[in-house]
Amino acid sequence: MVILSSHLLIPISYFIMRVLAIDYGRKRCGVAVTDPLQIAANPLPVVRSCDLLKFLQEYCAKEPVERILIGEPRQMNGNPSESMRYIKPFVGQLKKVLPDIPIEFVDERFTSVIAHRDMITAGFKKSDRQRKGLADEMSATIILTTWLEAKSAL
Repeated sequence: MVILSSHLLIPISYFIMRVLAIDYGRKRCGVAVTDPLQIAANPLPVVRSCDLLKFLQEYCAKEPVERILIGEPRQMNGNPSESMRYIKPFVGQLKKVLPDIPIEFVDERFTSVIAHRDMITAGFKKSDRQRKGLADEMSATIILTTWLEAKSAL
């Protein structure tokens, strides 16, 4: 229990909720999650797009999730990219199966470029950098880290 005043006790679990971020792709999706205190972002295993709804339902049944962030692909001029036509139907389905969890779009421009640059900087071998899914994991983590940094700046 956490004591907020001498008269009010609130369970600590009330404050511990995770945030999920998704880098949605037509074949596979990168997924990242915060720690319970929303300090750090960590990648989860890549999930096939056709399995993502089930994965999220199962995850949210086990872990308290405050919100789900969806990477929003945009063109350089700020307009939504062509990929949104695949993402919007998924988001509609997600809202139906998890209606109590807010969904928020987050600009994902440059996340793939940043992920590849970070892999090179970290010394990943070319064969590792070409592994399908690694960039998706990293992109989801970048989306979530960017959101956490923006939130902490408020």
